[in-house]
Amino acid sequence: MRPIPTELPAAAPRRAELHAKPRWDHEGRDWPNRESSRFVQAAGLRWHVQQMGRGPLLLLVHGTGAATHSWRALAPLLAEHFTVVAPDLPGHGFTETPPAKRLSLDGMAEDLAGLLRVLDLAPVLVAGHSAGAAVLARMCLDGAIAPDGLFGLNGAMLPIGGLAGRLMTPFAQLLAGSRVVPRLFARFASSDSFVERMIADTGSVLDPAGIEFYRRLTCSPGHVASALRMMGNWKLRPLAAELPRLLTRLVLVSGGNDKTIAPHDAARVHALVPGSRVVTMPGLGHLAHEERPHEVSDLIIEFARHGGLLPPLLAGAAE
Repeated sequence: MRPIPTELPAAAPRRAELHAKPRWDHEGRDWPNRESSRFVQAAGLRWHVQQMGRGPLLLLVHGTGAATHSWRALAPLLAEHFTVVAPDLPGHGFTETPPAKRLSLDGMAEDLAGLLRVLDLAPVLVAGHSAGAAVLARMCLDGAIAPDGLFGLNGAMLPIGGLAGRLMTPFAQLLAGSRVVPRLFARFASSDSFVERMIADTGSVLDPAGIEFYRRLTCSPGHVASALRMMGNWKLRPLAAELPRLLTRLVLVSGGNDKTIAPHDAARVHALVPGSRVVTMPGLGHLAHEERPHEVSDLIIEFARHGGLLPPLLAGAAE
């Protein structure tokens, strides 16, 4: 496994993105786990990637509208046992924005596979939050990765049903096609309470530092536009239809107070995927892995020990 290359010179940005995307020397000035960050050219994009720790390779993939800050507490805990690799998805955080049509489930899965090929990485475990779980499931089904286990952390792996589902994609496409909406959203995000309300609406409670990193991202029109385009391009029906043939062992971690992805969706996915398992975290919201990183870390480490990926814990020994 080759180490991640050293930082590359910044690619020449398109004029429209010059000040729209988060800047590493400004928004990233004190980014969580900054010392583990590198910039890598792959799949036609300049990626922000973090790597830390030693041991079996564990890939972390964040959800829509987030970035590597989402793993700020969880990644160092896992790095005590694993080599942890966490990229910013295309268009998110500090990774370059691809053409709009690539901000789709298939496009992101293909581009992330391209990044792994450049880095010569083959993860033995993968964990994805929200839409990140769908990206990883797509990669497993396509044979792009073959991990021993997939952790879906409040995974968004099923299409939204009913009228909301029929309206959401066209509405997101409409918003994403506007040059004005992302800038207005970013302007609202700079207010004191906007991001706090947005986080509260997920059912989660974050510390001030966690809220601040989300504010930095949502104050970036480029980041917001990518999240909207991703939602507008997102089609989960094909993935849902193929889930019954997912061979990777699937663990569905569900926050009992998740107001973004209904907790019963985990039970629905569990019914589709043979051998899958559901773990409920009562009282936690959509960002459960940020609220209780130690508990999520323990789940992943326990899974790895049981599967022989990590040595068993000796009797009487502490983690």
